[in-house]
Amino acid sequence: MEELIYSSARSIAAAIRDRQVSCQEVLEAHLRRIDEVNPRLNAVVQLALDRARAEAERADAALARGEAVGPLHGVPMTIKDSLDTEGVVSTGGTQGRVAYVPNEDATVVARVRSAGAILMGKTNTPELTLAGETNNLVYGRTNNPYDLARTSGGSSGGAGAIIAAGGSPLDLGSDTGGSVRLPSHFCGIAGLKPTAGRVPRTGHVVPFGMGAMDSLTVNGPLARYVEDLELVLPIISGVDWRDPYVVPMPLGDPAAVDVAGLTVAVYTDNGIVTPTPETIQTVLGAAASLRDLGARVEEDHPAVLDQSGRLFVKLSASDGRTWIRRLLDKAGTTEVHPWLLQRLEAARPLPVGEFTGVLEEVDAFRSAMLGFIERYDAILCPAAAFPAPEHRGLHEEETTPLASYTNTYNLTGWPGAVVRGGSSPDGLPIGVQVVARPWREDVALAVARKLEQALGGWQPPAL
Repeated sequence: MEELIYSSARSIAAAIRDRQVSCQEVLEAHLRRIDEVNPRLNAVVQLALDRARAEAERADAALARGEAVGPLHGVPMTIKDSLDTEGVVSTGGTQGRVAYVPNEDATVVARVRSAGAILMGKTNTPELTLAGETNNLVYGRTNNPYDLARTSGGSSGGAGAIIAAGGSPLDLGSDTGGSVRLPSHFCGIAGLKPTAGRVPRTGHVVPFGMGAMDSLTVNGPLARYVEDLELVLPIISGVDWRDPYVVPMPLGDPAAVDVAGLTVAVYTDNGIVTPTPETIQTVLGAAASLRDLGARVEEDHPAVLDQSGRLFVKLSASDGRTWIRRLLDKAGTTEVHPWLLQRLEAARPLPVGEFTGVLEEVDAFRSAMLGFIERYDAILCPAAAFPAPEHRGLHEEETTPLASYTNTYNLTGWPGAVVRGGSSPDGLPIGVQVVARPWREDVALAVARKLEQALGGWQPPAL
């Protein structure tokens, strides 16, 4: 069973097409693994057992009839609970939606299901996805499979944990300040935040139309292997005629990227929080691997880099976080998780003139960042300054250090991939982040794939 549950989604799909294994066998192997590990992880919070089994049976029958199949035909997967799933409870981690059952899928969910994927269940998320640790009043806390006393990250923490543990080969998450990349780093898997405007957010609990915050949230895939990020991205990308910010921009092919011809900037300290020595060494080791492959790697960083944490907080809090209160009101939530309540109570709305000044600061930051990356094809840096911390609530003052290496690229909107590059002295995963120019997910994925091959990528937890 281990060979099957630890396989890539791409290889599972190929084995199904070649009749080496049935869709039902694949599904049951993953359900057994979820049953085995989830009591300790609390990563999967809803299961769609009857429907998943019926869909797997129909998928096998379709294959037997010789019908055309999609690239994910028969592949079981999970979906972050912040994304609507037709017929399956979708809480977004908030009590007002504890019994909410959508009558249609989020756009990205509909697309992976149309490609043949089978929804096994939903994965845990903090309330409204707005925390760096996955914990809420509906389902409680998710644990890291490498150390149950530590966080799996947020907000796609349930996804990160169950993928790392072999319970699911794929998940779809969302990323506003690092919510795909941080769980990928903490749980030692691969994750991609696409360019803002690449993937529709229709059906996500934090939807499009969030005013000043709108461009920060992006939906993206999580998996154990970079090849599966490459597989899923074309499926979920493109205009859905609902999200008004999605651009019909062509996707490049990672296989066509010559990593030896790239110029890459590398930095290990963003001037906000200095990483652990092991994190620094992991990033420098990844840089050495790229040099060995023929890439030109230069130690360099944007001059405005240390402004990103301050600007991210100012932008998210500039309206007194009224945007969060509207989401809670829409959900019908009256009791809020203490950590989110703390954020709401700490925020003070700015006068309109100061608010427009923040917008100008953010645009100046984005312009300066573009001027930097004009000289490079990609940036290599930490995903976070430290490996997964122990559960501690991650209060407001801890959020900026936690996400300062990721939220920079939510402000710019650029694509970023994370892949495991090493381990801490106590065996916790350490990821590296590969950021590319806007719309160049192909470059980020190509570099991440090479680093995965050179550095080993995901490693199974002793769970």
